[in-house]
Amino acid sequence: MWGLTRERDASFAQFAQDAAPSLTSTAWLVAGIREVARDLVQTALLKTYVAWPRIRSDDALAYARRVVVNTNIDRWRKRHGEVVSSDVVASRAPTSADAYGQVDDHDRVARMLAALPHQQRTVVILRYYADLSEREVADQLGISVGAVKSAASRGLATLRAHYAEEGKLP
Repeated sequence: MWGLTRERDASFAQFAQDAAPSLTSTAWLVAGIREVARDLVQTALLKTYVAWPRIRSDDALAYARRVVVNTNIDRWRKRHGEVVSSDVVASRAPTSADAYGQVDDHDRVARMLAALPHQQRTVVILRYYADLSEREVADQLGISVGAVKSAASRGLATLRAHYAEEGKLP
């Protein structure tokens, strides 16, 4: 019994270490607030650990990502609305010579995503940031593929309009 627990704990620890950056990015983009994103990731990792014996290793990241999204939806429903955060949040460390430009671009995109309605923002992030198919996004959010297509289309149109207003594309 103890050997199985240690093995399970070791495999989960490796998963958590590998998945944390992706989950953190997704959580921050979905929530828009750094502290909330941290809480979402912690909740996702806790719930994933509890379900670890039932999760196939190739589905673990999708499971944890779904927990992030669903927990954020629950949080949003409890508040009965959204607060759009315009705080400048530190992004991943830039690696190119134009580090400041990359941070500015990342911040601009994050602010524009935060201004989208909740479902559009979630769909755009899962579809284009997390690179999930329309079917995978629909399954994770419990909505139809048509709703995913519609939300993605509207969200992208809004983002394009914001870019055009600024007159500067990243």
